[in-house]
Amino acid sequence: MIIMGEDSQRVKDKDAQEYNISAARAVAEAVRSTLGPKGMDKMLVDSMGDVTITNDGVTILQTMDIDNPTAEMIVEVAETQEDEAGDGTTTAVAIAGELLKNAEDLLEQEIHPTAIIKGFHLASEQARAEVDDVATAVDPDDEELIRKVAETSMTGKGAELEKEVLADLIYRAVKQVTVEADDGSHVVDLENIAMETQTGRSAGESELLQGAVVDKDPLHDDMPSEVEDANVLLLNDPIEVEEADVDTQVSIDSPDQLQQFLDQEEDQLKQKVEQIKATGANVVFCQKGVDDLAQHYLAKEGILAARRVKKSDISFLRNILGGNIVSDVDAATADDLGHGSVSRDDADELFYVEGGDDAHGVTLLLRGSTDHVVDELERGVQDALDVVSTAVSDGRLVAGGGAIEVELASRLRDYADSVEGREQLAVEAFADALELVPRVLAENAGLDSIDTLVDLRAAHEGGDAHAGLNVFSGDVEDTFEAGVVETAHAKEQALSSATEAANLVLKIDDIIAAGDLSTGGNDDDEGGAPGGMGGMGGMGGMGGAM
Repeated sequence: MIIMGEDSQRVKDKDAQEYNISAARAVAEAVRSTLGPKGMDKMLVDSMGDVTITNDGVTILQTMDIDNPTAEMIVEVAETQEDEAGDGTTTAVAIAGELLKNAEDLLEQEIHPTAIIKGFHLASEQARAEVDDVATAVDPDDEELIRKVAETSMTGKGAELEKEVLADLIYRAVKQVTVEADDGSHVVDLENIAMETQTGRSAGESELLQGAVVDKDPLHDDMPSEVEDANVLLLNDPIEVEEADVDTQVSIDSPDQLQQFLDQEEDQLKQKVEQIKATGANVVFCQKGVDDLAQHYLAKEGILAARRVKKSDISFLRNILGGNIVSDVDAATADDLGHGSVSRDDADELFYVEGGDDAHGVTLLLRGSTDHVVDELERGVQDALDVVSTAVSDGRLVAGGGAIEVELASRLRDYADSVEGREQLAVEAFADALELVPRVLAENAGLDSIDTLVDLRAAHEGGDAHAGLNVFSGDVEDTFEAGVVETAHAKEQALSSATEAANLVLKIDDIIAAGDLSTGGNDDDEGGAPGGMGGMGGMGGMGGAM
């Protein structure tokens, strides 16, 4: 009996497990070499020819041309880690891949996937509890330690060369947007931190500015370049001649009629400018276009204006200045205006916008020598902002350099003795998977991973819970004391998302596809059936990442 279409494919039982595990491991291995301070970068070339050079795990995975359903599930691990913790994406994906590799060994020993899934779940719960037990509480006012968190996050990324300068800027930025709640907890509002980039100068010349920065030019030479007491209109409506919603034709019999038509358009623009003036606005930031004639009228009224301002900039200006974003210039009133000051830096070709006394929004102006440098710098600083805000709000830190993973592995092996049945083997496999992190850190630094792991285990058995790898000297030392610190929340999230992804993959024993086993809708047969696992259903796109 035929119940499936002739183009459909089905992979089941052991073949399905092998297929899924191979796909997940291929993704994990693609980013492993980027882990740690000595990690290498990837060059990613998209279909348009745009080049991205980075070692940020989530950026690599999102840019890669992945066309395999299982592989995309592992990419979701990185995206979740980025959203929830801001950093640790490569760690989370690498652990997920190693869990599946160890699970494959257990499957070959005829251990049922259900027992492995249960064991991994038990191990994950226990490991997260142990993270909380090992973690050290940090005071949000401990400037030195919070800066170390930022420096650790940026180490190995494009921001590393000037990490001390940038860590200072990041700490000050987070400090300014942190408020203390009624229950004594600290809340960091990252919405009030904007980032602007500029090429042509070194990263060490980056600045933290009060208020907002708008990378636009005045629309007219006769417009003022500085407005101290600014009444700002934020406009999401073009200051242009209104066009009909339907196609229209105008029949003109004489030059006078043409002139009347042009005069009517001119009056329409003049009325829009009059309406802006009537609100009391002396600065206009417009998200849409501004007609050349309207620019002339605005300059004549002494109103400073900029057009095509980014939507994100308009939203941030509202946070800084107050007021409303107006969608119809004819409906604008004085109540819609924001208030502050606007000044122009002709050298940098930027507007600096500051709000009133109540405004606490700040802008990180990041500088770099080229576009690629400044893009990677921005990614590194964004990750550091996220982890610093987590450190301030969560208040728990752990030692980096593989220290927490080795400590957790040691504790999980002790815990495994209390677990009955075959789940015990899965708990031990989970512990082995965690030790991938120090092994990869050592490999990427050109060190012997086995010797490093033996030394780390010995140090932790001796009671040093903060013993980690110094990848620069190759020594095992107290990494917390050395200033290599990470947030406990990032580790907990990495354990949680990696385990859930691995268990989701292990639970699949049957793959039924309407066409080939890809998600891109390609008709070619490169990577579909079990025999095509080498192609990974479209993972060939990774070639651009290597």
